[in-house]
Amino acid sequence: MLVSFLTSFSLVSFLFLLAVLGVALNRRNILIFLMSIELLLLAINLGLLLAASFFNDLLGEFISLIVLCVGAGESAIGLALIVAYFRLRGSISMKTLNLLKG
Repeated sequence: MLVSFLTSFSLVSFLFLLAVLGVALNRRNILIFLMSIELLLLAINLGLLLAASFFNDLLGEFISLIVLCVGAGESAIGLALIVAYFRLRGSISMKTLNLLKG
């Protein structure tokens, strides 16, 4: 049981590290940036579910549902902003995103 928990948690840590690298190293594509943030939230969610099943606790499962709702809202708002920006400027580029500042 402990071995499967550790191997699963190593997968979670790999996904988390991959998402952090995607956020840190991405400088051009905003879609990859949003996908990396979504992968970060999903890795956290998987870690919560693993811990909840290992400790036999329902609170972790409840918090994972909240994390899923936050991730869905973040994706919807982010994609709506990208579509609005694309309609306004005609391209999606991280370099010209400073034009959104007030």
